[in-house]
Amino acid sequence: MSTSPSPYPDKALDSAHLESAGASALEPEHAAYLIQRHGTVDLIPLPSADPKDPLNWPTWKKNTQILMVAFHAMMTTFTAAAVLPAFIPFAKLYEISVTKATYLTSVQILFLGVFPLLWCPLASRYGRRPILLASVLGSFATNMGGAWCTSYGTQMTTRALTAICISPALGIGGAVATELFFAHERAQKLGWWTLMTTLGTPGGPFIMGFVVQHIGVRWIFWILAIINFCQFLGYLLLGGETLYPSHSDAASSVPATKSPTLRRIDRTPLSLSAFYSPLLLVTKASVIVPSCAYAVVFCYANIALLVETPVIFGEKFHLDAQQIGLQYIALIIGSVIGEQVSGPLSDFVQRRHRKHSQGNPQHRASPTRRLWFSYVGFLTVFIGLIVWGVRVQHAKEGVWNVTPLVGAAIAAFGNQVITTTLIAYAVDCYRDRSMDIAVLVNFVRQVWGFIGPFYLPHMFETLNLGPSAGLMCGIIAVFALVPIMVLHWFARNRNRE
Repeated sequence: MSTSPSPYPDKALDSAHLESAGASALEPEHAAYLIQRHGTVDLIPLPSADPKDPLNWPTWKKNTQILMVAFHAMMTTFTAAAVLPAFIPFAKLYEISVTKATYLTSVQILFLGVFPLLWCPLASRYGRRPILLASVLGSFATNMGGAWCTSYGTQMTTRALTAICISPALGIGGAVATELFFAHERAQKLGWWTLMTTLGTPGGPFIMGFVVQHIGVRWIFWILAIINFCQFLGYLLLGGETLYPSHSDAASSVPATKSPTLRRIDRTPLSLSAFYSPLLLVTKASVIVPSCAYAVVFCYANIALLVETPVIFGEKFHLDAQQIGLQYIALIIGSVIGEQVSGPLSDFVQRRHRKHSQGNPQHRASPTRRLWFSYVGFLTVFIGLIVWGVRVQHAKEGVWNVTPLVGAAIAAFGNQVITTTLIAYAVDCYRDRSMDIAVLVNFVRQVWGFIGPFYLPHMFETLNLGPSAGLMCGIIAVFALVPIMVLHWFARNRNRE
């Protein structure tokens, strides 16, 4: 697939269309195998006739792989957010300010964005499975260390090392979904990965609020270590290698082997450019525009609600750590419902369009149609943020009010719809660079999310919550909605040519 810069968002689809169009020229044995395995040869991408090709794996095995990677992605954000209910206990334990304690989360947010740039080139050469195994084993060790820390400096070191170790799934997840699933089912499977990544942020403080309240802050790290070890066993016993050699020209000459030892699957020389190549995707409008739009929405419809809940709800309603953790249920419910709507419906539209486009492969499975669903997400994010800000501002001191959480759930719904839709669109445009896209999306999101907590408290204090919610909606409209509308307009015009 061509990856040359193009002003047209769907330019990169040309080779995928040719791949589909070439199905009629298959060898009889190949066609017979595909019909026996999948019931059709009308597949994008077109798999080989090899049962070892991940596209030909049994459904249960495919779903097992993507669910393990999705859970791994959840653990990245879950781990970073797990210490949120423990800021005050950490401040007392290490004799530091609460503000300084918050840096234990901030450093993880930043490292989770940067270090997939290091891991993903290695995963492209040695395979996904060895990197994922090393990731959870390293996280197990650093979380064990975190449980024994007696000073702020050593705890900061273990949090930084944990973020480095756990981060690969944020980049590899998109590639695994692309290597396992066809275009007409990809949005739903990518949605599992993006949903779990989103759920980690409210899930961490929700669960660890009970832990901090009842058994102490050190058990945060013991529990994380236990989960990491269970992940290691899962990958060891059930994990498969999804990087199939014939999926890349450079790797096609490498003979397959059943050896369980670490080996290079792709023998392309590992150059310095491999580590920054995801950043070069900023020249692709169909990648950088969705990435930036998603980052802006995620910052205000997820991180802002996540980070400010302990402060705002704790002070306004006088809640303890456990009660604060319960407030995150709203974000979890909204995100789950949003994924149930966005992924399956987006794939349904793709399947329906493919069915009605038989004989016209040039316009089949265009990702542009996915963008229509993002507008539903933007609308609900606006509604949710306004409800959240206004209702918290007008709530009575010391009297808990559920209406702000209704707004938070609506905003989380919209955030998840936008997440799944925009990432699926970008991956569909440049399928052969799905891992690079995931790395860039994660990098932009984490860096923007790292900056947010430094100015959000001052904004809420200066403007109050209602006007601040309006300002956040305005920023989303200007820097996310409008760019997506322009991208959509250019893409539709390109498809008509």
